[in-house]
Amino acid sequence: MNRLKEKYTTVVVPALVKEFNYTTVMQAPKLEKVIINIGVGDAITNAKALEEAVAELTAITGQKPVITKAKKSIANFKLREGMEIGCKVTLRGEKMYQFLDKLFNIALPRVRDFRGVSKNAFDGRGNYTLGVGDQTIFPEIELDKIKRQQGMDITIVTSARTNFLSKAFDGYAKLR
Repeated sequence: MNRLKEKYTTVVVPALVKEFNYTTVMQAPKLEKVIINIGVGDAITNAKALEEAVAELTAITGQKPVITKAKKSIANFKLREGMEIGCKVTLRGEKMYQFLDKLFNIALPRVRDFRGVSKNAFDGRGNYTLGVGDQTIFPEIELDKIKRQQGMDITIVTSARTNFLSKAFDGYAKLR
């Protein structure tokens, strides 16, 4: 069992059940999935940029990403509907916990001038979105092979339905 999942089941769930007076442990909010998205603006003119993003996201997550396509045409960006402009991965189960463990304990501490994550990034429905400006914070990325710096969006989807519960869940998850 992953150490993050073990901590959730042994420490976080009992604390949430006690604080919110749940009748069963199944009422406690839990992590459902993690979605990692890379938008590649250069993919319009440079198809190789999208291939590099796919390779890097595969190395980081251990899962092959899905290519995302433009939903609308935007003339100012020379973008046509259906053009490939990014990639995303949805992680669930064990891979999700492995990725989050790596993100919290290895990648985020490697960010320069890191002052923590924003408490305002919850969306009102219990989900949290984190923007990472550089892919080199992950240990799987080789610095010699990078041609361009790319950021990514990481969305953590929980079963909590309000920000209050998700912030409480987040607070307990920080217990070490």
